Amino acid sequence: MAGSILCRFFGSTIGMKVLMALTGVVLFGFTIGHMTGNLLVFAGPAKMNGYAQFLKASPLLLWTARIVLLASVIVHIYASIRLTRLKVDARPVPYGLKQPHGSTYAGRTMMWSGPIIALFVIYHLMHFTFGNVHPTHPNFNPHAVYENVITGFRSWPVSLTYIIAMVALGLHLSHGLWSMLQTVGVNRPQWEKPLRCGAVAFAVLVCGGFIAIPLAVLTRMIT
Repeated sequence: MAGSILCRFFGSTIGMKVLMALTGVVLFGFTIGHMTGNLLVFAGPAKMNGYAQFLKASPLLLWTARIVLLASVIVHIYASIRLTRLKVDARPVPYGLKQPHGSTYAGRTMMWSGPIIALFVIYHLMHFTFGNVHPTHPNFNPHAVYENVITGFRSWPVSLTYIIAMVALGLHLSHGLWSMLQTVGVNRPQWEKPLRCGAVAFAVLVCGGFIAIPLAVLTRMIT
C-alpha cells in the first residue's frame, strides 16, 4: 500500500518537483563547497594543494560524496525530463501565442542552461581531473592542483568557456532556488519579491566567485 502511494506520488507533477528540490539541495551544497575550495587559489599553492591532498587522503569521504552527487545529478535530470513530459501531456495542444507573463529570463532558459552545465562538467573533469585536455597533457600532474589551475586558465578560450558556463550556472541557480522555495511552500505573496532578489543575489555570489578565478589568472593577479 505504502509502495503504491509512493509510486503515484513520484509519478505526479508535485512528486517530480519534490525530487528536483531534494536533489537541488544536494547540488547547491556541492556548488558552494566546490566554489569555496576553488577560492583557495587566492591563498597560494600550499593552501590549495593541501586542500586537494586532504580530499584524496579521505577516499571514503570523497567517494561517498561522488556517488551521492552522481545519483543526485541523474535523478535531477530524470525529474526535469519527466516533469516536462507531464506538462506536455497535460496540454497536448500548445498555446497559439505564448506570452512570458510573470516569468524570468532564467526560468525561460532552464532547459538550455541545464544541458550547457552538464556538457561543461564533462569538459571540466577532462580538463582538471583527468587532464586529457589540459595544456600539460600528457605530462599532467593531478597533485599540482594550483599549478594546473594557473596553466589552464592562462588560455583565453578555456577561460571564456568557463565564464560562459558559470553564467549559465548562475541563471540555473537563481531560478532553481526560487522554484525549490516554492515547492517547499515558501510562496507567500508578500515574500515573493525579497525571495526572488535573494535567489538572484545567491546566484550572482556563486557565479562571481567562480568567475573571479579565471579573471585573476588572465590579469596576472595570481601567478
